[in-house]
Parts: sequence; structure tokens; C-alpha cells
Amino acid sequence: MAGKRSRKRRKERRHGLAAQPQAGAAAEVRAETASPAAGDDEKRIRSARRTPGDDGAPAPPWGSFPLSELVVLVGLVMLVAGFFAGPPRGGLLLGTGLALGSLAGLELAVREHFSGYRSHTMLLGGAVGVALVAVLLLAVKAPPIAAAAAGAVALGVSAYFFAGAFRRRSGGALFKIR
Repeated sequence: MAGKRSRKRRKERRHGLAAQPQAGAAAEVRAETASPAAGDDEKRIRSARRTPGDDGAPAPPWGSFPLSELVVLVGLVMLVAGFFAGPPRGGLLLGTGLALGSLAGLELAVREHFSGYRSHTMLLGGAVGVALVAVLLLAVKAPPIAAAAAGAVALGVSAYFFAGAFRRRSGGALFKIR
């Protein structure tokens, strides 16, 4: 009889039949021993950061409204219109389309980075550097070499702080591969 029983168990394990009741019983024991307040807090924190049913990416603060996607669409329409418009208006449409697309991508990068989902350290540091170069060139009228050097320093310093922020939010990881 022992031989028949062991063969039956092997067959059940192979088809995944024996593992299901054990996993359910272990989950019930864990649920009974865990404090309800700790589990509720953890669920609330996870649901605040991520939407249910997706791959774990953080939810936008405006809910399910596709704001980022609409901004990208408007930016693409402005880019296409800028190619067909005349010289004074075309350049403005192209620049606005590029700015809108960049801002939508930057918003997603900020959201993912500061939720600890994916690291966008260099992208965010580069955005700080480009913004500083633009301010120095347009507002201060600094020489281009000085503006580029200041932008590179700003990229390095801000990337250091962005990496630290991601490390704190991700539980110590410097980057995550998904």
C-alpha cells in the first residue's frame, strides 16, 4: 500500500494538486497570526502608490484620467503641424510640441523614480542640467562654455541626490531591472 500511496503523491505533486491545500492552509495560519492593523496599513500604502491590476507602476495623482497620454498626443499634433506651418509659426509649434512631449516623459520619470519603481537618476539629473543651461544662456546671457560647464556640474550633483532618494524609496537598491 505504501508504494501506491507514494506514487499517487508524486503524480499529484507533478500536476500541482498536492501543493494547493498546503499553500492555502499556510496562508490561513499567516492571516490568523498577523495583526490586522499592520496588514491594513501595508495594503493602504501599496494601493496609494500603485494601481491594482497593472505591472506595479505607480498610479498618477489624478487617477485614471489619461493626462500624460493626452499631453503626448497634443505634443505630437503640434510637432506634425510645425513641419507643415510656415517659418515663424512652425518653429514655435515644433518647440512647443517638443516641450510638451518632454514634460510628459519627465512627469512619468519623476513619478516612477520617487515611488521606488524604476531609477531615472541620469534622466532627472540631465533635466536639471539642461534647465540650468537654458537659464544661463537665455536669462543671464552667460558664455556657452561656462553654461555647459555649470550644466555638467548641476547634472552630477543632482544625480547624486536623485540616486540617494531612489535608494531610500526602493529599500536600498541603486537600480531595478524589470
